[in-house]
Amino acid sequence: MIYPIVAFGNPILRQRAQEIAQDHAGLTDIIANMYETMYNAKGVGLAAPQVGLPIRIFVVDGTAMDGMLEDDPTPMVGWKKIFINPVKLDEHGEEWGYDEGCLSIPDVIEEIYRKEHVHLRYYDENWVLHEETFGGLQARVIQHEYDHLEGVLFTDYLRGLRKQLVKSRLLKISKGKYTTFYTMSYNHKTK
Repeated sequence: MIYPIVAFGNPILRQRAQEIAQDHAGLTDIIANMYETMYNAKGVGLAAPQVGLPIRIFVVDGTAMDGMLEDDPTPMVGWKKIFINPVKLDEHGEEWGYDEGCLSIPDVIEEIYRKEHVHLRYYDENWVLHEETFGGLQARVIQHEYDHLEGVLFTDYLRGLRKQLVKSRLLKISKGKYTTFYTMSYNHKTK
């Protein structure tokens, strides 16, 4: 089942998502539906709040990003993972800029600076606990999706003129005056 993707302006995107238990109702279906939704929208990552679920899960499949960063040593083809109840333990390395976008904020692409590496503890879909460090584009995708679980959007990193330049587009999205090729859920109560 393809979920509608929650658009910028919906309060769920600003809430901290809640941890879930291993026996969370319908978890297998939720994960399958999140992947189907992500692929339908041509995304590489999707967090549960983006489909209206206030729970700490995100899915990734970096295959579409393979080769997008010339000197990236991390493989993107076949990099498909599920992160349940992730906890960010550390971010380290130099900050580097890369153009990011978001399915909840269509057609807004901005250069965002993030640390090179992220260290996470998380459960996979079989409830096996992992602790791993990711780098390059893998780290960036994880940092972006993890932020969704904390109620943070990539546009929050913009400052000054860049923030002002996207303000009108964000308002248009939040008012539902924007269309995409994938189904979106708009919050029309924004001022």
